[in-house]
Parts: sequence; structure tokens; C-alpha cells
Amino acid sequence: MTSDNKRLTRRSLLAAAAAATAAPAAVKTMHQGRPALVLKGDRAGLVVDLLGGSFVDFRLASKDLNPLVWANEGPTGEARSMSHFLCLDRWGLPSEAEKANGMPGHGEATKVPWTTLREPARQGRFIEAALSARLPMAGLRVERTVRLSAEGTAFHVEETVTNENKLGRIYNMVQHPTVGPPFLDEDTVVDSNARQGFMQSSPMPNPEHPTVVWPQALQGAQPVDLRRLHDDPLPNVVSYVLDEEMGWVTAASPSKGLLVGYVWKTAEYPWLSMWRHVADSKPLARGLEFGTTGLHQPYGILVEKGRIFGRKLFDHLDTGESKTRSFTGFLAEIPSDFQGVQKVTADDRKATILPLGAGPAIEVTL
Repeated sequence: MTSDNKRLTRRSLLAAAAAATAAPAAVKTMHQGRPALVLKGDRAGLVVDLLGGSFVDFRLASKDLNPLVWANEGPTGEARSMSHFLCLDRWGLPSEAEKANGMPGHGEATKVPWTTLREPARQGRFIEAALSARLPMAGLRVERTVRLSAEGTAFHVEETVTNENKLGRIYNMVQHPTVGPPFLDEDTVVDSNARQGFMQSSPMPNPEHPTVVWPQALQGAQPVDLRRLHDDPLPNVVSYVLDEEMGWVTAASPSKGLLVGYVWKTAEYPWLSMWRHVADSKPLARGLEFGTTGLHQPYGILVEKGRIFGRKLFDHLDTGESKTRSFTGFLAEIPSDFQGVQKVTADDRKATILPLGAGPAIEVTL
């Protein structure tokens, strides 16, 4: 080897070493044995599972309690629905023909891996990350930006869905937050500004008859108050519309000193559905599901029905068209004598929770 070749080889080795130092290999973040994006602020933390895109952990730094619990334990290498998950391109079951072709209930969003677009990093007031997924059967792509308040106890999500098919199509998009034990018990109270509603168990073609008003429902002829869940989950799914510009729902556990809530634009998500589930005569899950539809049926039935209470039961995307929707989730500490929530208001900086009965308003930095 000539001296020139030796110098060239030495320079090449030094350059390779410098490049390796400047651009280290990416280290995959894991949460409970699964790949995830972990966002940590001063007062709260949020975990987004990358095998299905679910929000699987949301807790205060000062309180070791995650209210978002549903099917969190299971195969670590399998994409599946957990905690707070996204229903896309549908809410509920496919038709028998679609099912035979492999379409799962609630769509494909939780059955595919999600790709990290931006790792969590501080951006002004937020810890921000981005991720995306493609739904091969639906022909849709979803891109999600997540912003956790760096100094507060809230997170904001924007999701853009694009139709990659050569033809336009109808679709639905429903957020499916689920609270479970130990946060959920018989004393956990759910509140909302929902209005008219109907039981999913009511027969077609007019399930909106009889009509109920939140928080009331009917099991047969018997009235049921949906604010609390004890040993009987029936009626287990009741869907409501919202009349105000902003929709909100909260679940509060006075015994645990914690409240979790969501707020969103009703122009984007006009429906709120309440799902209830028990096991061994104890509360196991409460779904606080807000989305673009309130009828838990295949698309053929949705098209035939059209609207309920004047609200659409599906949306449409032309070929190549994109639509963006957003929501905010938040946590707050509450006293042991907390009775529930009368009202939630929000702007770009804070959410204000007005409690029922006596007690000061609770402010959450967004």
C-alpha cells in the first residue's frame, strides 16, 4: 500500500468515525415491551403505542394512576386496540361481505403499525411528536400530531385523514377513550354537555325512538342514570348529540382524587357515545366515545338511515382529499367530596372546570 493510499484510508476511517458520532443510531423507545412514543412534561406524561396508535398511558407526575385502561395487557408484538384508540374508517362492525374480506370491527387503524415522523421534542410550550399510518383496505392515510403541555396537564391532538383511493368514499372517525380500574369504580362519575340520545339496542329502522336526554337512558321501560356504573351495564351503548359549539366529557374518581376529560369542536365530532361494561358484577370499562357517527351499524344501514336528530351518520372524502380534526385531553386533581362537573370551557391556554355544588373552579393549563 502506498503512502497516499494509507493517508486516504486513514482519512476515510476518521470520516466514518466522525459521522457515526454526529448521527448515532436511533434507539427505539419501549413501553411495557411495546414500541412507543413517550412524551414527558413537568406535570404530566403521555404514551402513544406504535402498534395500533393507541394512547395507552396518561398520568400526572405527582400521581401514579393511569385512568386510560382497556386491554392494556396482552401480546407485546401485536397491533391492537387499547385504552384510547382511534376507530377509522368505521365505528362498529363491517358488513358480512366486508368481514369475509378481512375488515375488522372499528376499522384498521389499530391493526397496523404506526410510523414515527418526529420523535418527542420541546417546541415552545409543548412536547411535540408526530406519527402516521396507512390503512391498506380502506385506502386512507392518517397523520397525527401530538402536543403535550410542557408545564400543564393536557395534550392536544390533530389528525389529518387523506383518501388515497382513486375514487371518493364515505368513512367515519371516532375517538374511543376508555377508563378502567383502579380509576374506575362504583363512585366514578361521568358528566357531559350531551343532549338528545338513543339506545343502540333500540330496533331499526328508527332507533332514536324512544328519545332520551343525557344523563338519562332506558332499559326497557326503566330509567337509568348513566353518570355512574354499578353491577348492571345495560343499556350498554347509548349515543347522544351535542348542541353547543364545543363538546366535553369528564370522568371523575373522588376516591382517587383524579379527573380525566376531553373537549372538542362539535362541528368535527357531533356525536358522543357511552359504552359500559362490567365483569364479576363490578365496573370494568367505560367508553367515552366522540366522533362523526352515532349509529353502530355497517355502511349500508348508515346510508339508508342518513341522519338522526339532524346529524349526519358518516362523512365523505373525495379522491386525494384530506380533512383534519382535533381534540384536547386533560387531567385534574379533585377533592374527595367532588360531586361532578357542571360545565367545561376551554381556549388556547386553559380549560376551566366548573364543579357541581360548592367549590371553586378548577383551571388546567393547556
